[in-house]
Amino acid sequence: MNIVPAAQQEVSDSDMEAEWSRVLDRLRAEFDDSIFNSWFRPLALVNIEEGCAVMAAPTRFMRNWLMSNYADRIRQAWTAENSAISDIKFIVLSGFTTGKQTSGTQTSGITADNSPPEQKKHHSDIIRIKEDNIGAPLDPRFTFDSFVVGKSNELAYAAARRVAENKEVHFNPLFLHGGVGLGKTHLMHAIASSNRELFPGRKVVYLSAEQFMYQFVSSIRYKDTMSFKQKFRSVDLLMIDDLQFIANKQSTQEEFFHTFNALIDHSRQVVISADRSPTDMEGIEERIRSRLGWGLVADIHPTEYELRLGILQQKANKVPEVGISLSVLEFLAHRITSNVRELEGALNRMIAHATLIGREVTLEMTQEVLKDLLRANVRRVSIDEIQRRVADYFNIRLSDLLSARRARQVARPRQVAMYLAKQLTAKSLPDIGRQFGGRDHTTVMHAVKRINELRLADSVLDENILHLERILGT
Repeated sequence: MNIVPAAQQEVSDSDMEAEWSRVLDRLRAEFDDSIFNSWFRPLALVNIEEGCAVMAAPTRFMRNWLMSNYADRIRQAWTAENSAISDIKFIVLSGFTTGKQTSGTQTSGITADNSPPEQKKHHSDIIRIKEDNIGAPLDPRFTFDSFVVGKSNELAYAAARRVAENKEVHFNPLFLHGGVGLGKTHLMHAIASSNRELFPGRKVVYLSAEQFMYQFVSSIRYKDTMSFKQKFRSVDLLMIDDLQFIANKQSTQEEFFHTFNALIDHSRQVVISADRSPTDMEGIEERIRSRLGWGLVADIHPTEYELRLGILQQKANKVPEVGISLSVLEFLAHRITSNVRELEGALNRMIAHATLIGREVTLEMTQEVLKDLLRANVRRVSIDEIQRRVADYFNIRLSDLLSARRARQVARPRQVAMYLAKQLTAKSLPDIGRQFGGRDHTTVMHAVKRINELRLADSVLDENILHLERILGT
């Protein structure tokens, strides 16, 4: 983001304040007082950058509600006021004042407004941050107790608990990285909440890299960078989420670098999260990437089946009245492999249908309700994986499945594996035959025809194949 030069800041701020005030006038004229006071008055303008008006809401709930219900109308009001603005963005920032003066005196963190009271219909000040509140609010749901541990996240979890439960610095920084929805933010909130509870006197600050940047830009705009530095460099535990957001933002990286060094030099704990490891972060200065690797770098891998099932069971146990069967949970754990957030969202949809509509949660109902989500999670299956799964399912050795043995306990699973390979992969019959011990394509053709016939007559075999298809994620 381009930072306005100091000589231009006052004019730029004045123009933005005037535009923001007129946008609010448009919204006030369109909506009644209750809606305006509830949803629009608490907003604050952060900045206008590259045709996008960035506004801050004091809570995540308000941000989400505005995005769902009023985003289009607010965008239209901005465009009507300034045709160069074609997009809007909401962020969550706690600790800002909104300029609601009534006596003309200055309120903490904003410029005094000496206009007559009848002209003060609403605030139009650009956001400033309170001295004593620079962090973001914590989600009370994200605790260590509610975090399900598995092989994919056990190192990150153990390191997070070590940081949360000790004043001493064991590794600095702690760097957590992994894909979307794998639990990084959950652990960050858990660290902050636990540390505050165990050590009430400590100054713990959690915020996103985006919020760090906007507070830094605000301090430049109001020529208050010394206050910004003092606030961030006096904390005992600083936690910055989604560091990749400041990629290619040179001024913010410069300030982050000095803040990071100051805290490390004074043995203050720093915890960082990002979507990739320090060495793989593009757009981040080399000196920063080097220092991020000083402490402990903990990777959170994509969840394995057992962990996904454990997460679903934990959530399902909280709503025993819904009665979600183990087979449904197993189906979801096999089919939705992208991330935990999507997995939990799928379960929430099932719970909502059960509680609001009164439908029993069955496997068929699950497939119907989640068909869009299941389509998005279809993955490619290899013949090797099919062979391993079938051998495990029928409790035979993989070598027997590929051998020339014709005993029934081996021949039938082999035919099932060939059938699944034909149905679930794009391989030709000769290709499939070669991967089953060099068999001829006619053998595969016979196996597919035989299993099709048996599925119509043998309900047990048909159920076995359905279960294998669910295991294979198709």
